[in-house]
Amino acid sequence: MTSRHAVGLILALGAAACGGDPRAETATPPARRAATPPATLATVDSELVDAPLSLPGQLYVENDAVVIARAPGLVEAVHADLGSRVAAGQLLASLESTDQQIALARATEEADNARRVAVRQRALAAAGGSTAAELEQVESELRRAEIQLRQARRDADLTRVVAPFAGVVTARMARARRLVRVGDSLFRVTAASPLLVSVRVPENSADGIRPGAPARVLGLRGAAAAGRIVRVSPAIDAASGTQEAVVQLDSGAHLVPGASVTVRLGAQRRWVVAMPRSALSPDGYVLVWANDRTTLRAVTLGGDLSGGRVEVASGLTPGETVVRAAR
Repeated sequence: MTSRHAVGLILALGAAACGGDPRAETATPPARRAATPPATLATVDSELVDAPLSLPGQLYVENDAVVIARAPGLVEAVHADLGSRVAAGQLLASLESTDQQIALARATEEADNARRVAVRQRALAAAGGSTAAELEQVESELRRAEIQLRQARRDADLTRVVAPFAGVVTARMARARRLVRVGDSLFRVTAASPLLVSVRVPENSADGIRPGAPARVLGLRGAAAAGRIVRVSPAIDAASGTQEAVVQLDSGAHLVPGASVTVRLGAQRRWVVAMPRSALSPDGYVLVWANDRTTLRAVTLGGDLSGGRVEVASGLTPGETVVRAAR
């Protein structure tokens, strides 16, 4: 109701329903006005069609991640730019790491020395020239040195910002010579494939919608791609009366993640919920007439039908009454 278009539709349809003159409504007694239904009513009904089910959706990929700084420091160099294709583990940026490299060298030297001492102490213990307590002390120092070495290696690795998987750099926030903190966003990497789209299939059209079934995906500028259903929810959503299905596009599709698409499923004869397209506002709302009053309701549309009618994927049920816009 907050939409200006939706409010405008209410005013326009209300005026048309009561004779087209809003001023005349003030002269009509409330009881008489309630008893007189709008002249532009239409009944929502079912229609048997032989056409694919058309549903809106938006493309996405499973691997889409923001790469953050895992260590504080100054950005020393940026190795990838917006639009760069990167492999898994490829270096995207490097932080200043002088302190970490010094600590790593020190830990490496201490670990090597501890290993040499442990080798000598084990030989002495085998020959009876060292006690078990002395050997255990040396072994403990070796374990401690190896742990410190692992920590130093990790600290050094965290100064290297790498791609978590193969894909494309879709955002770059990293800038050379800028100080970053742990958790700061540096890049966004998005996998190029596989492209997926999730759609909500009306319960009365869900027959035959199963994994492996073919699909056709259409973009806004004429691009099209074949695909197949890879996942179907085992339950119907009680709120919308729909079942979720996920379609995976075939490789080579000239579409990108985030694009709005229309998914066409099936081609068998099926029953659909239909209403006049003239009852739809530009914002996707309809006015439902019930109990001598109108209620604004959002609907999801499917494909166009004959006679100026349109399929309703969700939001209306057969037998309900809607108000058509006056022409």
